[in-house]
Amino acid sequence: MGERVHRSVMNMKVGMFFYILSLLLAFFSRKVFLECLGDEFIGLTGMLMNIMSFLSVAELGIGTSIVYFLYKPLQEDNHEKINEVMSMLAYLYRCIGFIIGGGGFIISLFFPWWFGNLSVGLFLVYFAFYSFLASSMMGYIFNYRQLLVSANQKQYVVNAYFQSIGIIQSIVQILLAYYYRNLYLWVLVGLVFTVIGCIVFNYRIRKEYPWLRISLKEGRQNLKKYPEVLKKTRQIFAQKIKDLILYRSDEILVGAFVSVVQVAYYGNYMIIVNKLNFLTNILSDGMNAGVGNLIAEGNMQNTMKVFWELTAVRFLITGIIIFGLLMFIQPFIICWLGQEYMLDDLIIYLLIFNIFIFLSRGVVEMYRSACGLFQDVWTAWTELVVNITVTLCLAPFFGIVGILLGKIVSVFFIALFWRPYFLFTRGLNQKVSTYWRGMAPYYLIFAVFAALAILLRYHVVEPYATNFVYLAGCGLLTFPVLVVLYFLVMFVSTRGMKYFIARKPRIYKLLTSYKKSSLPQ
Repeated sequence: MGERVHRSVMNMKVGMFFYILSLLLAFFSRKVFLECLGDEFIGLTGMLMNIMSFLSVAELGIGTSIVYFLYKPLQEDNHEKINEVMSMLAYLYRCIGFIIGGGGFIISLFFPWWFGNLSVGLFLVYFAFYSFLASSMMGYIFNYRQLLVSANQKQYVVNAYFQSIGIIQSIVQILLAYYYRNLYLWVLVGLVFTVIGCIVFNYRIRKEYPWLRISLKEGRQNLKKYPEVLKKTRQIFAQKIKDLILYRSDEILVGAFVSVVQVAYYGNYMIIVNKLNFLTNILSDGMNAGVGNLIAEGNMQNTMKVFWELTAVRFLITGIIIFGLLMFIQPFIICWLGQEYMLDDLIIYLLIFNIFIFLSRGVVEMYRSACGLFQDVWTAWTELVVNITVTLCLAPFFGIVGILLGKIVSVFFIALFWRPYFLFTRGLNQKVSTYWRGMAPYYLIFAVFAALAILLRYHVVEPYATNFVYLAGCGLLTFPVLVVLYFLVMFVSTRGMKYFIARKPRIYKLLTSYKKSSLPQ
């Protein structure tokens, strides 16, 4: 138990350190790239990276399935079993890498029809795409070992190496863009640093796991020994396709229904959103393996206690993110890039609501994955069909608004109602009413403070935040007070937050000093 908590905390600490560095660098680099490389090129790279995301559907969910089978042998320190599973993963990921390469080549044949009218020219489009394609293939063929590190609750090792290399790459690209403004050189740097990352990371893995032995031949044979891998892969596949279209297709859809330049404008907001989403991923990536090990222990009382504790933490983080976006995202865009880069308020509110759905369901998804509950394949296809239908009906007339409505309508009921029911009745063997009794205070408190954040934006932030100095001043005067009040109300009203704070007895004692109470059992 202690080691599990220690590794989760280490994952968070390392993740937060690199998060702060990458966050500061991302905003600075975006402004430099837009000014030095142009809106069209940045919009193009956004679309190409989205195409790469669609090609990654060839992964089929194999990684998620394999990680599920690593929890128990890692807990038992069974090296032989781990080598068997990792050899199977190596073989499957090698196949995936080449499938993605072939699929990328076929898709590139259509580029003259899609990008023929761009001023940057088709040669640059192909050069950028094939560079991205090569980087993706190398990731599958050489970096599959990172799944072992993550399953072993050492995500901080992955973060330390890849984030360090990513930060150095961004700095080099910023300098080259500013001094040379060469689009080809900017793309080439990304490919070079991918190669460097593969070499350095795999060297570190050999040091960390000297007993790890990979055999592609044995990996192929082990597929017969582990039929559950392919069974769960088929179940996860539909989820992966759905998630890809719902959360990774924005730039492609905006480019198709609006314009490539609007891709760059929308991408400015998505940089902010993705960086904030990454903050929650730091928590989930650090805890996923821990939850898997917790469920493997079979202590249901402790499992449920941790569930409510993680729910409280998730809603605290979600509140900080959503309230911050409601209050500051529009003023920040004006101060950062200029008023001409602003999108309509309706788009922003729909975008933020979509983010809330994605973030608030995180603990349910974490437990569902740890329980291996992937058999509700029908939900993924339902979300997919609804999303495509609504998007095709609304996007031609309402543009980005129609695209976001397609996401929200398709995911709302399944994410917020079906998945909790499925987890509690099939995975945790609890009544779903237990879930809703526990969740009701979180939703109610969140709604009240979200409304308060909107009022603060219109009456306090926007009238005065005319530059970064005033924006920072408004933020320091209003946001900490809002967050502290939100935390205190959650602490008083929810048992999950009490469980979480009870891990720090001094803080818990301070918060409950006004009345005689004992730590929650």
